[in-house]
Amino acid sequence: MIQLQTISIQRGSKFLLENADLTIYPGQKVGLIGANGSGKSTLFQLLLGELQSDSGSVDIPRNWRRAHMAQEVGHTSRSALDYVLDGDSELRRLEAEIARLGALPDPGEQLAHLYSEMENIHAYTAPARAQQLLNGLGFAPGDDQRPVSDFSGGWRIRLNLAQALMCPSDLLLLDEPTNHLDLDATLWLEDWLKRYPGTLVIISHDRDFLDNIVDRIVCIERQKLDAYAGNYSAFERQRAEKLAQQQVNFEKQQERIAHIEDFIRRFRAKASKARQAQSRIKELERMEKIAPAHVDSPFSFTFDCADKMSIPLVHIARGEIGYGDTTVLHRVELSIIPETRIGLLGPNGAGKSSLIKTLAGSLPLLAGDRTNGEHFKLGYFAQHQLEALDLNASPALHLQRIAPKAREQEIRDFLGSFDFHGERAFEPITHFSGGEKARLALALIAWEKPNVLLLDEPTNHLDLEMRQALTMALQDFEGAVIVVSHDRHLLRNTVDEFWLVADGRVEEFDGDLEDYYRWLGQQRANVPEAEKPTTEPRLDKKAQRQQSAAQRAQLKPLANKLKNLEAQLEKLQKRLGDIESLLGDTSIYDDKNKATLQELLAEQSQLTAQLQETEENWLLISEELEAANG
Repeated sequence: MIQLQTISIQRGSKFLLENADLTIYPGQKVGLIGANGSGKSTLFQLLLGELQSDSGSVDIPRNWRRAHMAQEVGHTSRSALDYVLDGDSELRRLEAEIARLGALPDPGEQLAHLYSEMENIHAYTAPARAQQLLNGLGFAPGDDQRPVSDFSGGWRIRLNLAQALMCPSDLLLLDEPTNHLDLDATLWLEDWLKRYPGTLVIISHDRDFLDNIVDRIVCIERQKLDAYAGNYSAFERQRAEKLAQQQVNFEKQQERIAHIEDFIRRFRAKASKARQAQSRIKELERMEKIAPAHVDSPFSFTFDCADKMSIPLVHIARGEIGYGDTTVLHRVELSIIPETRIGLLGPNGAGKSSLIKTLAGSLPLLAGDRTNGEHFKLGYFAQHQLEALDLNASPALHLQRIAPKAREQEIRDFLGSFDFHGERAFEPITHFSGGEKARLALALIAWEKPNVLLLDEPTNHLDLEMRQALTMALQDFEGAVIVVSHDRHLLRNTVDEFWLVADGRVEEFDGDLEDYYRWLGQQRANVPEAEKPTTEPRLDKKAQRQQSAAQRAQLKPLANKLKNLEAQLEKLQKRLGDIESLLGDTSIYDDKNKATLQELLAEQSQLTAQLQETEENWLLISEELEAANG
């Protein structure tokens, strides 16, 4: 297990941690949260052995293999596949030794021993496993042979993530792994991490992601490491109860709860039939309970709406959307009115961002008609908005350029609601973090009072408190909202309907996010989405059922093997979970229980090896099925 005792870490005159304690047991999945600058990344450096504490002790088992996701973006001509395989350092070491000995005239038995070691680490399945990681993270066929230097910064970060997952490890440290992922890749990563048998510590601002993966939250507050049992929602409830006891916050809590209750009442009146609407009401009812957990949030902004509206605000008829000679979306029919609240779903590269750009007017239609209402006023957030910010200007100067006549106090008050207080509002943004730049971009949009908000991954770089504040601001916004996001909590609480962008079409999706997850699984099982041209017409449902039935009949033997392996995996994981629970009981480490502890550890080691071997077989059969499907 990992034990941190009376740890203190100081930066200048500021303590990040002071006499902090933490114990993490083998197999636990821990979500690490805390305000920006509280010391989360510093704690990672400590766990990786890259940093020494100023005082206290850090105890990590010596034989534990550690893996982490690098944040720096590599510049290399190595192929994406080789770059991912580099994550397995033992594989690369053995390959280098084999190459060296193979060049000798008489390598002797040493070479045979190395080949045996290669068998032990399942080296011959490594390329297939690396390819599967690339596929899961959204890379297209053929990307595996492209040099890393060909990819943009966001896709290189995905390669860093794949490299970390490729590394055999007992301790895996991931810092904001979903920041550059779309929803599909986020769901895939979530499933992968659920199956990860080692100890996981993850920094994330995606509450649904944390809820579905972690069994413990560690919050850095007041220079301490406060541990909470359960997932992020459990942490919110526990923290809400703690804060509710503080009289000074009571009135503010009640105001927040009343605010959410009022929104639920207004929303109930119009949400009578859609399944996703009913799901959203349930989520909002849950939010009522967790609202006090955010009473000390530094954010208190709103999106005020333009005074005048048009119906429709934007209308696209017979739209052909694409670039140059390439059409991505066909026959798009879309009318945006003030009540429109749409979440866009669909595979990576299917055209979600292209549709958003077309609605924003930055990508002209290839064919068809687009009409803007007389009072159309756009608020558009995309990642290039951050790149367009003037790094030498302050947040205040950015606003002054938009509104030269605005009073300084008005600008100060407005920026304060986005947590740019005092002189921070007048500092050049050169050294601002990605989260601070994203907040400024949202502040510039809010200042303009739009009646249409187009948001393309607005939560990238935002922390949990800012995401919560953004969710509440969007709930209150009276104009139209169209959003692409991998943050399911944001989607569930801000949109009324989902539209599916897939197979070259834009269509209303009859279902909620859970239905979309099932749809995505069916797409992966039947026809790999990455191998389908985006312009391919959709099969009618009857033909699709017939095709699926024929495929199932042909692939039944492989499917049965896969099913048996999945049953074995479930059995092994269940027993490992039982053992991890027993190891989580501190009494097991008493001297009187030494024999039992040794037995449990031996069984854990044996089961982990069996689990890895079974997973390898599962991966191989899965690949055979994918190849057969192709």
